[in-house]
Amino acid sequence: MEQKELQDKQFKRMTTVSVQRLVGSLAVPTIISMMVTNIYNMVDTAFVGTLGTSQSGAVGIVFGYMSILQAVGFMCGMGSGCIMSRRLGAKDVESASNYSSLGFFMSLGLGAIIGILSYIFLEPLLVVLGSTSTISVYAKVYIKFIIVSAPFMTASLSLNNLLRYEGRAKLGTAGLMTGAILNICGDALFMFVLNMGIAGAGLSTAIAQIISFCILLFMFLSGKTQTKISVKRAYNNMGQIGNVLASGFPSLVRQSLNSISTMLLNSFSAGYGDSAVAAMSIVSRISFFVMSLAIGMGQGFQPVSSFNYGAGKYERVKKAYWFTFIVAEILVCIIVVPVFFNAPSLIRIFRDDSEVVIYGVRALRLQCITGPLIPLSMMTEMGFQSTGQKIYATISSSLRSGIVFIPTLIILACVRGIMGIQEAQPVAFAISFVISVFFARIFLQNLEKRENA
Repeated sequence: MEQKELQDKQFKRMTTVSVQRLVGSLAVPTIISMMVTNIYNMVDTAFVGTLGTSQSGAVGIVFGYMSILQAVGFMCGMGSGCIMSRRLGAKDVESASNYSSLGFFMSLGLGAIIGILSYIFLEPLLVVLGSTSTISVYAKVYIKFIIVSAPFMTASLSLNNLLRYEGRAKLGTAGLMTGAILNICGDALFMFVLNMGIAGAGLSTAIAQIISFCILLFMFLSGKTQTKISVKRAYNNMGQIGNVLASGFPSLVRQSLNSISTMLLNSFSAGYGDSAVAAMSIVSRISFFVMSLAIGMGQGFQPVSSFNYGAGKYERVKKAYWFTFIVAEILVCIIVVPVFFNAPSLIRIFRDDSEVVIYGVRALRLQCITGPLIPLSMMTEMGFQSTGQKIYATISSSLRSGIVFIPTLIILACVRGIMGIQEAQPVAFAISFVISVFFARIFLQNLEKRENA
């Protein structure tokens, strides 16, 4: 009876509470966890930066590998999560639990396979990631720890997304924040107290990922969620693997293209030395921190969108879309201004090297100028995915970091050298925004058609 009351209470909350309040309640914990995670990433970069420019570049190289793991984790978590949420919206809890279980075990298994293959083909992997000969020495040490924690990292991301789509973002935040805080403390302990250098940074990350995984899994096993995770449920739902992959494919495309883009960015930057690689890596970390506000708002919007779409409340989906877009736009505009004017100081926090600062400042400022163009495309792609519009979701999610960015980077790098490398991402933001205007119109029109029908 208690479980039935919990389900009814959650259904009422997701379908009757004002969308502004609902999106906010789901977005705030997500934003906090992302900010803490990004603070960790930047602290990690700053700590490693004290060891040298090549070590700082190694973090950027391994970041590309972690993007691959994120792609798998998000594909399984968001693919199963958006279906699960729509099932909950239709009051089919048993089916929702089957999808949660399937997504979790898919991410755990795929993470293990990637880890094993990465260890076997480590040398060529570092080359593909864009490592130089001097950076490779340090990247190899760092990445081995990430490889060990690969299945825990992919599974943690899936569990966090499942919690978000169930409308329990606070539970996911607890796991991620604990891991991030432990990571920061571990960095200081292993790197400086125990003098382990970059190996300490890798070990700290691995331990934090495993602890975070255990906390997130406990949320499902202890009865704190509507859906349940079990091997039996996953096995019984094996026939839906294709459906999960199709629903999560936009996330896989987006994250995979992010990884490919990072590799290409490292490769082109490597032609200008370790300082250029380190600079672009630092800029990527700062920019992602800025954009985490918009991402957090979008992730608060997705469970509201999918749940209400499944419940047939299309007007609420539309209201949630506009509210999320406007708030995300305001947040990004507020934060890019101080980042723009303090760009040199921010770069120096991570690596006080004159060449790194010169390369990084211009790239960071250009991204600040075009940053306000991102929320529209981001909310639209998240809207398509959460409502199960797979084709539109896949295309729109691949624009900003793939279809537009990759050719833009190649062309500008060949034509304008290092300046072109700095300009590639901002130009891609601008082009993607124009295309996203048309996609946004399609998304809203589709909601209106369903509402009228």
